[in-house]
Amino acid sequence: MKPLDCVKHWGSGWACLSKLFSGLLCVGFSFSIGAAEWPSDTHLSGNAFLPSGLLKMQADVANSPVTLWLDKGRLLWSDSSAGPSCQSCHGPVESLKTSAPSFPRLTPDSQRLINLEDQISSCRSRSGRTDIKAEDDDGLALSALLNESAKGLAISVAAPPGQSNEWQAHLERGAKLFNTRLGRINLACVHCHEQNVGKQMRADVISPANPTGFPIFRMSWQRLGSIERRLRACYSGVQAELPPPGDPVLRELELYLKVRAKGMPLDGPSIRR
Repeated sequence: MKPLDCVKHWGSGWACLSKLFSGLLCVGFSFSIGAAEWPSDTHLSGNAFLPSGLLKMQADVANSPVTLWLDKGRLLWSDSSAGPSCQSCHGPVESLKTSAPSFPRLTPDSQRLINLEDQISSCRSRSGRTDIKAEDDDGLALSALLNESAKGLAISVAAPPGQSNEWQAHLERGAKLFNTRLGRINLACVHCHEQNVGKQMRADVISPANPTGFPIFRMSWQRLGSIERRLRACYSGVQAELPPPGDPVLRELELYLKVRAKGMPLDGPSIRR
């Protein structure tokens, strides 16, 4: 089975969706074209859906808030105050520039699917760092640094030799979740990020959810956040029960999104609304 063969047609067509979206108006969800003309192509980076002001801020190193985390990441890379530094094991950060495009990955024993932030936390723990938490600023700073070093490289997640069955099972569960209605709002990822790309939902513009720009500085968060935080925010948005940080379903959904965007160049860390 090819990676995306598991994705056929969930949902019940546009007629059903039109009724659904009409019903959502009464609970505060609305989709509209809006004043600006936004693209509807599902194979675009989230940068294509940013207003010009945020694009300028993102391109201006002196004024981009992302710079704060990148500067911190560079300091942490060579920090040996609590144990071996990243540099002492891996050399310059550029030596790992092909790492970020290949996550999520299976652990060598095939027991877990891990993303880049999981790997960073594991390395930091082995090097003597303690009190590592989800959305830890130091971990996000190192993630930002590794993603910046990989900027322009294509997403390249793939089943590792000898682990294809386990990898495919994770992928299929992620694909099913992408197409499964959740929460009181009763929406699936596909309804927004494939069938309504370019439309406005409240103050935001719906993008295709291609995960090329993580970690992201989201203006509404006023700090850097991982793809896990963004996925959990979507659960909250449809009023579904939030999976806890590190939950396997979040890794499986990330894997599906990366396979769906395979071949697209990384362009993070980045700014979002």
